[in-house]
Amino acid sequence: MTYEWLGLTGKVAAVTGAGSGIGRAVALNFAQAGAVPVLLDRNADAMDQVAQEIQALGITPQVISMDVSDPESVRQAASLAGTVDILVNNAGMSRPGAMDQVSFEDWTALLAVNMNGYFLCSQAFGAGMLEQGSGALVHIASISGRNPQGQSGSYSVGKAGVLMLSQQLALEWGPRGVRSNTVSPGLVRTPMTEAYYNVGDVAERRDKAVPIGRVAQPDDIAQVVMFLASKRAGYVNGADVTTDGGFELTLMSSVPRPGYDSK
Repeated sequence: MTYEWLGLTGKVAAVTGAGSGIGRAVALNFAQAGAVPVLLDRNADAMDQVAQEIQALGITPQVISMDVSDPESVRQAASLAGTVDILVNNAGMSRPGAMDQVSFEDWTALLAVNMNGYFLCSQAFGAGMLEQGSGALVHIASISGRNPQGQSGSYSVGKAGVLMLSQQLALEWGPRGVRSNTVSPGLVRTPMTEAYYNVGDVAERRDKAVPIGRVAQPDDIAQVVMFLASKRAGYVNGADVTTDGGFELTLMSSVPRPGYDSK
């Protein structure tokens, strides 16, 4: 795939949760565009595998073990990475639970990764961007940040926080040369969600639920991240790009409407 038009050659792009799923796809796409990925993840073995794939493309990535929920770990990783041009906040986790039953420990553990981690990384890796007067932040949010997902603990709450975090960063850092935007995926088939797709006909039903006829693959999300990180999106700041194949548009179609119901 040709990426020259994005102007990312030589850029340094830090990606959290780079060991699998969307993070892996983003890192590989950056490498294909000539950027130098900085792989950030708690799973060193997974990062090593991704690093080998990137090296096969002729790019040598940085590989740094990091826990996004630990401020000191984030600070150390940012120091090792040095100044980066792009940060993709992607690391995430899931701890399902009903609101009347979810423990405070699970609630806060999820927010520590899915929201607080985005703030910690933005602040730590963004410092160099602010100093050089240029940079791009891209945060992986979710349509569940606007549409509450039941039985998911603090997942939707955290993603809603990511949307506002990005806007606040865009407002404060835009005048200093650093843009901040979000990508909101819908249904994506990743290692974190794969177990759902192996149950009965769930995969087929989910494909049918999306207007374009299929659930997203990580590369579908990575393509949008690439654009927002590039100079081609130089006037895009504080935006959220819904990347769900039209799934969010199906909400009103679920309402009974005599004479107009889908067959």
